[in-house]
Amino acid sequence: MPAPQSVSAEARRVSLASAAGTTIEWYDFFIYGTAAATVFGPQFFPQISELAGTLASFATFGIGFIARPLGGVAMGHYGDRFGRKFMLVWSLMLMGGATLAIGLLPTYAQIGVWAPTLLVLLRFVQGFALGGEWGGAVLMSVEHAPDGRRGLFGSVVALGLPAGIILSNLVFLIASTSVAASEFAAWGWRVPFVASAVLVAVGLWVRLGIAESPVFASAVQAHATRRLPIVDVLRTDARTVLLAAGSYLSISTLGYVLLVYFVTYATRQLGLTLPVTLTLIMLSAIVAAPSIVLFAHWSDRVGRRRMMRWGLGALTLWSLIFFPLADTRSVPLVALSVIGLMLIQGAYLGPQPAVFSELFPTAVRYSGASLSLTLASVFGGAVAPLVATSLFGMTGTSRYVTVYITAVSVVSWLCSLGLPETFRDSLSQRD
Repeated sequence: MPAPQSVSAEARRVSLASAAGTTIEWYDFFIYGTAAATVFGPQFFPQISELAGTLASFATFGIGFIARPLGGVAMGHYGDRFGRKFMLVWSLMLMGGATLAIGLLPTYAQIGVWAPTLLVLLRFVQGFALGGEWGGAVLMSVEHAPDGRRGLFGSVVALGLPAGIILSNLVFLIASTSVAASEFAAWGWRVPFVASAVLVAVGLWVRLGIAESPVFASAVQAHATRRLPIVDVLRTDARTVLLAAGSYLSISTLGYVLLVYFVTYATRQLGLTLPVTLTLIMLSAIVAAPSIVLFAHWSDRVGRRRMMRWGLGALTLWSLIFFPLADTRSVPLVALSVIGLMLIQGAYLGPQPAVFSELFPTAVRYSGASLSLTLASVFGGAVAPLVATSLFGMTGTSRYVTVYITAVSVVSWLCSLGLPETFRDSLSQRD
C-alpha cells in the first residue's frame, strides 16, 4: 500500500506546517489582547480615566475583528483563484510585520495622538491577516487529508488556537515577572511583540516548503475556479454561511471574554495577580488541546454535527455558572470555571475545521469558510470585551454578563441544529 502511505505522509507534513503557522498567527493576535487588558490604557490613552482607558484599549482590540471579514473576503478571493499556499505566506508576513511594528511603536507621551492612531492602523493589519489565515490553513490540511480522517487532520490546525494562547500567555508571564512592574509598563511589554519576528521567520520557512492543495490543483486543471468566488458563495450558499457563523458565535464570544476581559476582571475585581490569572488561562489551554483532537477523531466516527451540538449545549449550561464560580474568589473554583470553559469548547473546535470545509464547493471553499468564521468573530469576539466591561461598569455585578454569554450560547446551539451532517461526504460531492 505505498500510495496511501505517501499521501498520508504529505498530509501530515501539511497539517503540521499549517498548525505551526496558525500558532504564530494566534500568538501575535493574542498578545495584543493581553497588552490591551494590562498596559495599553496608560501607555496610549493616559489622558482619560482608568475605566475609559480600558474601554478604549478594548475598542482598538475590536478593530482587528472589523478587519477580519475584509481579510477573509480578500484572501478568500485570491485563495480560491490562485491557491491556498500563496495566501498563507502573505497572511503570515502581514501579521508578523504589524506585530513587530506594535512592539516598536512610541507611546502617547512620545508622539501624542499619533500613537493611538498608529496602534489602530496596525491592529487593523493584524485582523486583516488573521481573516485570511484560518481558512487557508484549514483547507490545506483538510484538502490533503484522506477521506474518513478529515476531522482529525483539521484538528491539528485547530490546535494552533490553544498553542497560541499558551505561547502568548507564557511569554507575557515571563516578561511581567522578570522585571519590576514599572519596567514592564515602560518597556517590558514590548518584548513579546518584538520576539514574534523570530517565530514568523520560522513559520515562513516551514510554509514555503509545503505543496499546494491537490483538491485545488485539480480544480485549476478542470478550469473550475470562479472569477468572483465571494459573490458566488453569497448567491448560492448564504444560508449556510449564516448558520455556520451563528454556530461559532458563542465560541468567539466566550473565548474573548475569557482571554481578554477576564484578565482585567480577575486582576481588578477578584484580586488575583496577573501571573496567577495568566497561569490559569494557560492551564485551561493545555487541558483543551488534547480534547480538540479527541473530539475531532470522534467526529470522524459518529458525526460532526452531533459532536458540535452536544458541545454547544454543554457550553450553554457552563455559561450559567462560569462567573458565579469565579466570583467565589477561590483559586481552585476560578481554575475550575476557566478550565471547564475551554475544555467544553474543544467539542466544537475539534470538528469545526472539517465541517466548515465540507460545507462549501472547492471553487468557493476558501471564501465560504473564511467569511463564516470572520462574521462570527465580528459579532462575537470583537464586541465581547466591550460589552462585558460596559455591563459590569453599569451594574457592578457579573450577573448581566452571565445573561449575555448564555444568550449567545443559545443562539449558537440553535444554529448548529440547522447545519447538515457532512462527515460521510467526500469533498468533491459538493462540487
